[in-house]
Amino acid sequence: MSLYIGREASKTWKRFYAEVTTEINLLAENWKYILGGLICQYIHGLAARGIHYFHRPGPILQDFGFFLLPELGQDRAYISETVFTSVFLSFVLWTFHPFIFKSKKIYTVLIWCRVLACLVACQFLRVITFYSTQLPGPNYHCREGSNLARLPLPDNAVEFFLIKFHGVLYGCGDLIFSSHMIFSLVFVRTYHKYGTRRFIKQCAWLTVVIQSLLIVASRKHYTVDVVVAWYTVNLVVFFIEKTLPELPDRSNGGTLLPYTKDGWTKEENHKLLNGNSGDSTDRRSKTQSNGKIIENGNSLHIEAAINGV
Repeated sequence: MSLYIGREASKTWKRFYAEVTTEINLLAENWKYILGGLICQYIHGLAARGIHYFHRPGPILQDFGFFLLPELGQDRAYISETVFTSVFLSFVLWTFHPFIFKSKKIYTVLIWCRVLACLVACQFLRVITFYSTQLPGPNYHCREGSNLARLPLPDNAVEFFLIKFHGVLYGCGDLIFSSHMIFSLVFVRTYHKYGTRRFIKQCAWLTVVIQSLLIVASRKHYTVDVVVAWYTVNLVVFFIEKTLPELPDRSNGGTLLPYTKDGWTKEENHKLLNGNSGDSTDRRSKTQSNGKIIENGNSLHIEAAINGV
């Protein structure tokens, strides 16, 4: 038993090392895209903060969703944020599962390059939209009489470029279209394409629908903010997926081999990265050693090589 546990632990460590080596190599090749995407996230945050300076509270606009969905109230406004946080954290954890699990389909660096590209494109359209027309915010802290509805001008440039967590939660004016929906839809669409669990995919789409209703019921956005996000994000992701090259599918045995370590062959790295058992591979290699593959035209024939006959 102890020998078996030790052997499995050794395989797990080698698989983890091979995965880290591969991802580091991919990061070295694609770090510009990752860094650019993160910088754009910061710029998007600055833009959302900037529109708060222009926000002017006013009467809440007539909204069909407000008429259909009862208002949750300030004491239950956390529900929609809790749902969004669960979607966000679940997706982030899933993108790092290749480091732990044998069964894997994606590379972490490559999937985040794709996700950031979709996020940046959607956020670019979002910034243009909410700067074009400033609507009075329907959220409680954006209404008339609230001290947070209008943001005082910064005293210096450092204050303007410093994004605080409090400002992210209590921003006003960045309405069309919902940033929460951008993240959720991009994440769910990505898992729908590259995930492997059908039940989780169905639950993910159901969660996004529930989140859409909760956002409107919490009065964090108008219904138009959510509706526009649904068709805009899906269209943007659709066209980006048509433009970008397809990711290698590891579930079919495709792999990007890392640099070999002393004593490791590329074949061993291939087995470790794709979660194949070394024992089963050894059995296949022994079976293949009893025969020779001979190519004849367009067909392959296996001729048994029996020693002594």
